[in-house]
Amino acid sequence: MHFFLNMNPPTKTYQEHRIGKRKDGSVYTYEDRELREIRVMYRNKLVKFVPDHPIEGPIRLVVKWCFPRDRHKDGQYKITKPDTDNLDKMLKDVMTEVGFWKDDAQVASEIIEKFWADIPGIYVEIYELEVNPNGRT
Repeated sequence: MHFFLNMNPPTKTYQEHRIGKRKDGSVYTYEDRELREIRVMYRNKLVKFVPDHPIEGPIRLVVKWCFPRDRHKDGQYKITKPDTDNLDKMLKDVMTEVGFWKDDAQVASEIIEKFWADIPGIYVEIYELEVNPNGRT
C-alpha cells in the first residue's frame, strides 16, 4: 500500500509537547493547541487510506517527508531539523488511532527520509512482512 498526503509537512513534532505539574507535585505531558491541530490534520488526511482491516503482522514503513524547497534543489536531502524520528512519532500514533494496524510496535522496519521538494507532502509505503515458520522475516 502506498499513498501521498498532499500538504506542507509540519515542522513542529511530538517532542515539543508540554510538561505540566499537578498540585500534588506529579508531572504530566500534554499537547498544546498547535500539536492537537496537527494531530487532527493527520487524522483527516489519513482516514481515506485506512485499510478495511488493521494489519496484524510485522510491518515495514517507508516515509518520505517532502518539504517546500525554497532555495534548495528538488530532491535534495534535508539535513536540518526536525529530526526524522521526531517527525514519524505522531504520524505513526495517528495511523494507529485510525486503524492501519493494531499497534505501532508492529513496525519492525522503518525507512525515513526527508527532502526538499517542488511538491510538498508525505509519501507513505506500508509493506506487510512475511514471517517464515522459523520466526524470521
